[in-house]
Amino acid sequence: MPTMAPDPSLLLLLLLFLSPTNSAAAVSPSPSPPSATTPTPSSPVSSSTLDPKQLRALQSLNIPTSKDPCSSHSRPSTTTCDSSTPFRHLISLTLSNCSDDVALSLTALKSLSTLTSLNFINCPISPIRFPSDLASNLHSFTCINSLKKLTGVWLSRLQNVTELTVSRVSITASGPTIILSGMKFLHSVTLSQTNLSGYLPKHWHPNLTFVDLSGNHLKGKIPLSLTRLENLAHLNLSSNSLNETIPTTIGDLASLQNLSLASNSLSGPIPDSLAALPGLVHLDLGSNQLNGTIPNFIRDMKKLKYLNLASNNFHGVLPFNATFIKGLEVFKVGENSNLCYNRSTLGSKVKLGIAPCDRHGLPMSPPPAKDSSFDDSSDSSDDEDYSNVEEKKHHSGPSKVVLGVAIGLSSIVFLIVFLVLLSKCCK
Repeated sequence: MPTMAPDPSLLLLLLLFLSPTNSAAAVSPSPSPPSATTPTPSSPVSSSTLDPKQLRALQSLNIPTSKDPCSSHSRPSTTTCDSSTPFRHLISLTLSNCSDDVALSLTALKSLSTLTSLNFINCPISPIRFPSDLASNLHSFTCINSLKKLTGVWLSRLQNVTELTVSRVSITASGPTIILSGMKFLHSVTLSQTNLSGYLPKHWHPNLTFVDLSGNHLKGKIPLSLTRLENLAHLNLSSNSLNETIPTTIGDLASLQNLSLASNSLSGPIPDSLAALPGLVHLDLGSNQLNGTIPNFIRDMKKLKYLNLASNNFHGVLPFNATFIKGLEVFKVGENSNLCYNRSTLGSKVKLGIAPCDRHGLPMSPPPAKDSSFDDSSDSSDDEDYSNVEEKKHHSGPSKVVLGVAIGLSSIVFLIVFLVLLSKCCK
């Protein structure tokens, strides 16, 4: 049988199929989509996980945590994390309403040295000395009704804090100076109801904007250095044992909005320099031994909403009109026995706890029993002074009733006696 020659076109196709380029294409697998678990240059490693060491530290403190305290589903008021990778770190931690099994440990606190804010609220647990890294990193420290038996030395180690709040905690210290003297960056300080005694510091850091040392046992005078804080907006020294006079330089506190010096033993007049503080919103000078007249400039403080001048020794005529008093949310001026108000200015429907003035500008007596409110709805509708009111009480009311009853009873007794005698005579 004759042999058939191969078709030239088939040979050409075979050579093309066996060429190196097509051969590689034929055996090369098609590209697969990137794995969801394999990072690619355009897909960074997830940064939503807390550092395992810090997670274990929270667990060792018996602090309830979610799987990821840094996730958006965790309680934001309890923990806040940074955005570092591959693991995030805590920068804020709040321990509140702690159970009995929560206890601080040095090992756990060392792992939490990245914290810049640490808050204890209603956690009456025993404090321990903070590791140096944690103490130096903290910018904000809050302790409210927490940490038993704090000392001034313990708090003084937090030298880089800008905000320090300690309230309703007993602090063993000779005074606030030992706590505050080394805190060079402090902006806000609250040491209230901490049983602190001693004197106010003589030196204050110029960056302070908020000072609350209320509810302690501080004594002595208010230092002039405190009135040099140009940025101070809030000053509360109430409920202490401070004495002498309010500094005449109090008006140098150009940024002051809230001033509370109530419940001390301050004496002397209200300084004229207060007139330089038109931005005051809250002025509380109640329960002291202040004297003199109430200055007129107070009524020019347009932003004032809270004014307490009660329980002092002020005298003279109250310099306020009804428009000024109605603009206040709180006004207290009672228990100033030598102070009176002008009824032609305020009207008769007013209860201030002080008497109206007579024509000589002196208080009429007795002053009304109720104090501390300006009341448009009072049912006192006449313009008589208190002496006339008392005089009316002696000529009307219960005295007439008693007299009428006595006359009636006498008539009945007389009638009974007459009838008895008459019956005997008829027998």
